[in-house]
Amino acid sequence: MPAYKRILLKLSGEALMGDDAYGINRATIVRMVQEIREVTQMGIEVAVVIGGGNIFRGVAGGSVGMDRATADYMGMLATVMNSLALADTMRQEGMTARVMSAIAIEQVVEPYVRPKALQYLEEGKIVVFAAGTGNPFFTTDTAAALRGAEIGAEIVLKATKVDGVYSADPKKDPTATRYARISFDEVITRNLQVMDGAAFALCRDQKLPIKVFSIFKPGALRRVVQGEDEGTLVHV
Repeated sequence: MPAYKRILLKLSGEALMGDDAYGINRATIVRMVQEIREVTQMGIEVAVVIGGGNIFRGVAGGSVGMDRATADYMGMLATVMNSLALADTMRQEGMTARVMSAIAIEQVVEPYVRPKALQYLEEGKIVVFAAGTGNPFFTTDTAAALRGAEIGAEIVLKATKVDGVYSADPKKDPTATRYARISFDEVITRNLQVMDGAAFALCRDQKLPIKVFSIFKPGALRRVVQGEDEGTLVHV
């Protein structure tokens, strides 16, 4: 029995690279989509926000002499490319997805309109939110928190390379332990990096829990939506 009815899944662009140095690894995106299909078949309504770091990172671009706002807009366009690839892979796997962009590119994707997004979710379609928030200086983490709150998602699932939030960097500290549950206040007190500050504050204000888990563990997404002990739950 699923623990949630509607979820917002945040995928990093880097996750799409698989073992490649750049771009989209075909086998990786297919495997991710199959994991998403598994939870949609349980009757869960799924919305996705995806980053663009596999193609272009605004922050990195801004640090090498490029205007930060311009770099961020380029990063938003990279998320549109990823969103189109994700939706197309979903189509090939027999799913129905709609890409909605915060930046108007109407020949390619439809604009983000909240009532339309809600309608798609209620119809059982997967909604992929592209172009972040549509504003520079905000990350796709913030877009995930914002869209999650707007569509009434019960939880934001942050899919990463690590299988949860640890007391220290598990790669550097062998004694680091994974938290099964931790409160927003504890995350702040212990200075743990879960999401960027704006995204984290928005989730906290909206009482929107966050689950951090590894998208690279087979079946992890299914276990998360079933409420099993997978990853780390950040709660109010």
